[in-house]
Amino acid sequence: MKYKSVFDIIGPVMIGPSSSHTAGAARIGRVARNLFEREPKWVNIHLYGSFAETYKGHGTDVAIIGGILDFDTFDERIKESLEIAEQHGIQVAFHIEEAIPEHPNTAKIHLGDEHGEMELVGISIGGGKIEITELNGFQLKLSGHHPAILVVHNDRFGAIAKVANVLAKYEINIGHMEVSRKEKGKLALMTIEVDQNIEESILRELEQLDSIEKVTTIVE
Repeated sequence: MKYKSVFDIIGPVMIGPSSSHTAGAARIGRVARNLFEREPKWVNIHLYGSFAETYKGHGTDVAIIGGILDFDTFDERIKESLEIAEQHGIQVAFHIEEAIPEHPNTAKIHLGDEHGEMELVGISIGGGKIEITELNGFQLKLSGHHPAILVVHNDRFGAIAKVANVLAKYEINIGHMEVSRKEKGKLALMTIEVDQNIEESILRELEQLDSIEKVTTIVE
């Protein structure tokens, strides 16, 4: 196995006890918060596999809620995240699922408020690393460790090229890109991991393109 950095071996700076069940879970929650772009009013968390079996002992519950509160993996407030969420008026519910997932450390987060809702599926693959595998029914592969742009667009000819041309204009390098759609000719999702955080003005320019419905971003 090849490692990109020493952190792939020793794991992230984190609140314990587990890099996969605690740090990874916190990162899944924080990506959900980042994509939702605000603090939710309610959260339903469905836990599968190993997450379901050991979530209390390994702090998976407090970690996911800590991430949703925008706490980093090393933030001491993670330990009290359930109490903090209650103080903020966030309704939290955990659901233990018996279905066998493709990956043992799987969580589905469904959150929302009076303005909208979002559903996300994430897996913790070890050492604090994660992948987001589903967003509002779209299949994707998002690491959460690099800046990323998520573009909801109409499935039409030229939409991908228009987005790529804007990024090229500002010399933004694409590290990974994939497109998912539920049905031909309907809504689709571009997931684009890039090498740098994207300025707000560029995001707004992307939103003005034909066929683009919504643009969100994950910052490093």
